[in-house]
Amino acid sequence: MKQYPVLPVVMPADLAGTENGKLPETVLRPLNSYPNGKLHRMAATAFNCMQLAAFFDKIELNPVSPSDCYRNADIQTRIFFQRYTDQNNGAKVTRQHDGKTWYLLPGKAPCSAPQKSNHGWGLAVDIANCSGARLDWLLGDGGLTSNALKFGFSWETTPAKPGHEDWHIRLVTGDKPTDAVLAMVKQFPQLDVR
Repeated sequence: MKQYPVLPVVMPADLAGTENGKLPETVLRPLNSYPNGKLHRMAATAFNCMQLAAFFDKIELNPVSPSDCYRNADIQTRIFFQRYTDQNNGAKVTRQHDGKTWYLLPGKAPCSAPQKSNHGWGLAVDIANCSGARLDWLLGDGGLTSNALKFGFSWETTPAKPGHEDWHIRLVTGDKPTDAVLAMVKQFPQLDVR
């Protein structure tokens, strides 16, 4: 099994003093090829670059939906309560919220508790149909040459952890674009939405 790069998130400086899920529009940017989806300006530039690199390799990368990019607090709260119950159903995937343990409902994809999601920082994106060649492209060799990592993205967890999501990646490089992002922006300046 390939390794999934899992690195800690480095927060962009302009998120200091902001609230998860309540970001000012000034830090959000629509994605070039998916204008209904917005990300933090650094994540949007990195995603635009990664998406074009994938296109050159005949791989299509798109978010699942607009709310699988930046999620405001109301959307994250609604999604959470659609997927979790406070009744112990034996689920291995749990979350803490309002001083209680919440259990994932059968057949539902995991999500973070309200105001805990990297979607609420505009740093996470869920990739549509993330399996097969698409997932293989993102993983690369599963190490430092992972295409996701080249563009500053990593996964939250490895597949061995309950609740792992192949499709969920998040920007981990803060205010410092990777060399791959800088090279793509130099060649294609329209990708830079910072």
